[in-house]
Amino acid sequence: MTERVLMKGNEALAEAAIQAGCRHFFGYPITPQTEINAYLSKRMPQIGGTYLQAESEVAAINMVLGAASAGVRAMTSSSSPGVSLKTEGISYIIGSDLPCLIVNVQRGGPGLGGIQPSQADYNQATKAPGHGDAHLLVLAPATVQEMVDMPFLAFELAERYRVPAMILADGLLGQMMEPVVFTDVEVKQAQKPWATTGHENKRPPNIVNSLYLDPMALEQKVLARYERYAIIEETEVRADGYLLDDAELVVVAFGATSRICRGAIDTARAMGLKVGLLRPITLWPFPAKELRQLAHKAKYMLTVEMNMGQMVNDVRLAVEGAAPVHFYGRTGGMVPTPQDVLAKMQEILGGELS
Repeated sequence: MTERVLMKGNEALAEAAIQAGCRHFFGYPITPQTEINAYLSKRMPQIGGTYLQAESEVAAINMVLGAASAGVRAMTSSSSPGVSLKTEGISYIIGSDLPCLIVNVQRGGPGLGGIQPSQADYNQATKAPGHGDAHLLVLAPATVQEMVDMPFLAFELAERYRVPAMILADGLLGQMMEPVVFTDVEVKQAQKPWATTGHENKRPPNIVNSLYLDPMALEQKVLARYERYAIIEETEVRADGYLLDDAELVVVAFGATSRICRGAIDTARAMGLKVGLLRPITLWPFPAKELRQLAHKAKYMLTVEMNMGQMVNDVRLAVEGAAPVHFYGRTGGMVPTPQDVLAKMQEILGGELS
C-alpha cells in the first residue's frame, strides 16, 4: 500500500536513490543541495550502505568512478560550482564506459554566484559535461514526484547503455516541499560482466580504463560509444506536451520553469490565446524531432529559461527555420513570473495586456 508523504525535493531524491538500489554515495556539501548529503549521511549507515563526505568534489567524483568500476550503484550530488570541479572525473567515467548517477541542483553563476535557483548549467550538462567527445544522459525533473521517479530511470538507463546519468534539477525543486508517493517496485540491476569484481581464474581479469595511447584504438572506442549514443537518441527521448493540438505559439521550457509557463498558458487560454507547452524531460537526448513537427504546425516558438539563452539554441537547430524562435529568460537566481511569461506571449501574438 502506498501513501503520500510530504517531503523536500532534495530529501525525496535521496530516499528514492536508496530505493533504486544505490548503496554508495560520495559527496561534498554545497547549497542548495546539501540536504541530499545530510539525508544520506543518516540513511546509508541504517541500510548497510556507504556514505562518505570526501575532502573535495574532485575526490568525490573519483570515488564514484572507483565504486562504479566494481559494478555497484553509486552516486554523487552537488550544485553548479561543485559540478564544474567534477567535470574531469565525469569525463573519466564516460571514457571508462561506467554507469552512475550525478545530481546537479543548480544555483546562479558564473563563479560562486549565488544560492538562488538557476538553469544556467544546461550547456555544461548537454554539451560539455567533460573534455573530449562525450555525452551523458540528462534528465530534468519538474516536480518533487519526478525527483522521486527519476533515480530509478537514471540508474536503469545508465546501466543499460553504460553511460553516466545526470539529474539536472535546480534550487527551486531541491528546496520546495510537495506530497510524493514511493511505489514498491522490484529493482532489477543489469548484468555487469565488465565489472572489476574478481575473476577466480574463471575468466580473464577486467580492466576499467580511459587511457588509450594508440590513437586508432581510441578512435574505435569513441566510434563505438557514438553508436550507443545514436541508439539512445533514437529510443530514449522523453517529453511532455500540454495543449499542443491547436497551439499557434509553442512554449518550450524544462524543469521548474515549465511549471511557471504552464500557469501562464492557462491564463493565456482563458484570454483566447492558442498557446501550448512542450516540456523536454530528457535534455540529452533532446526532443528535436518532436519540436520539428510542432514547428511545422505552429506560427511561433518561445523558449523560457532561467539563464541568458542556452536551450534556445537547441530549439532553433531542431526547428530548422520552420518557425521563428523567441526567447525569454531571467538569470543570476531571478525566477520568471507567470505574468512575465504571459506578457512575452502576448507580445509575440500581438495581443493587448488586459
